[in-house]
Amino acid sequence: MSKFRLAHLGLALAALGFTAAAPVVGLAPVHAAETLRAEVGKPLQQAQQQMKAGKNKEALATLRQLDGVSGKTPNEQYLIERTRAGAASAAGDYDTAAKAFEFLIASGKLSANEKAQFSEGLIGIYMRAGDLNKANAAIERQLKERNDPKLRAYLMQNYYKQGNVAALENELRNAEKSGRLSEDELGMLANIQLKKNDKAGYVNTIEKLAANYPKAQYWTDLLNRVQGKPGFAGRLQVDVYRLKLANNLMKKPSEFMEMAQLVLQAKAPAEAVKVIDKGYKAGALGTGPEAERHKRLKDLADKTLSEQTTGAVAAEAEMVKLGDQDGLAQLGYALVQAGQADKGLKMMESAIKSGKLKYPEDAKLHLGEAYATAGKKQQAINTLKTVGGKDGAADLARYYIMAINRPAQ
Repeated sequence: MSKFRLAHLGLALAALGFTAAAPVVGLAPVHAAETLRAEVGKPLQQAQQQMKAGKNKEALATLRQLDGVSGKTPNEQYLIERTRAGAASAAGDYDTAAKAFEFLIASGKLSANEKAQFSEGLIGIYMRAGDLNKANAAIERQLKERNDPKLRAYLMQNYYKQGNVAALENELRNAEKSGRLSEDELGMLANIQLKKNDKAGYVNTIEKLAANYPKAQYWTDLLNRVQGKPGFAGRLQVDVYRLKLANNLMKKPSEFMEMAQLVLQAKAPAEAVKVIDKGYKAGALGTGPEAERHKRLKDLADKTLSEQTTGAVAAEAEMVKLGDQDGLAQLGYALVQAGQADKGLKMMESAIKSGKLKYPEDAKLHLGEAYATAGKKQQAINTLKTVGGKDGAADLARYYIMAINRPAQ
């Protein structure tokens, strides 16, 4: 996944760019009531009329004539700049508008509410003009006065657009400390990590996306990526498939076929039968040029299940005699899948307690999966939380908890 849905910058500009449009055009009564000299008042009134007629460029030209008038009072200059701010904004003359907005904000003549409006309007102007450095500086000034999530989001979008990775990462980390990141923010972080080839960081961010915004695209990317993490054990491929199946992510005939074969190799034929049945119900198996091959695998799974059911008691006795704890854990999982949950779970628990398993973390992962299959949600979660190691089992255990709590939608 290389792209994520981001809030459209145009929406940001629409929200910011003209928040001050209404007060810009109108002249504050307290200032308008003050006496204006004719050489200022008449051109100013003319510019106002031109703006009302939609002739904003002409209004700017009229206002430029006033720049040559000497001895203007602070109030006269304020009214000129207030009018110029509105005309320039409407005309798309962002450089002129920015200067007028800056003057008004620094004038000391705006009310607190108007100052906030003009400050946001100035940010929008900078963004429209493509001057993201000035926009960011203005946003940062605003954030010092009040923590506005909207402005913080625009700041992050600007950093992202600029490719300012360090600043964006820092802002995202700070945002994360104060609460959960939005889907868009996590998407920005993931894109940064992709560009930096930070595979571990990317997987961690996708994990958060899958946990908080459980969409199929995030789950698919997560399960594909986790297998590429350094040290991931190939024997856990079957557990990746189990997560795909739990999240309804398997669509291709080859996926159902490969999972069924892996499950058969893990000596859990009842699970293989379930996988194949789901493949048939989904229309992925039993059709097309490979239909006969699908049928042969189905027959093999049925036959293997029948043989295991018939020989389960003898197999268990032989494993107990040999002290084969790995075999007992494997058989216990198979029994749970076959509907003998109580017996199978006890067998698995006993094998884990023995402390004689080749891969004890795998066994705990499978016990958690078995509890989930048996409908024992809380026991599944509690068991999965105990899974450790650095070969992928702990990652998959976390993902299984995520799937139990909020499967892909």
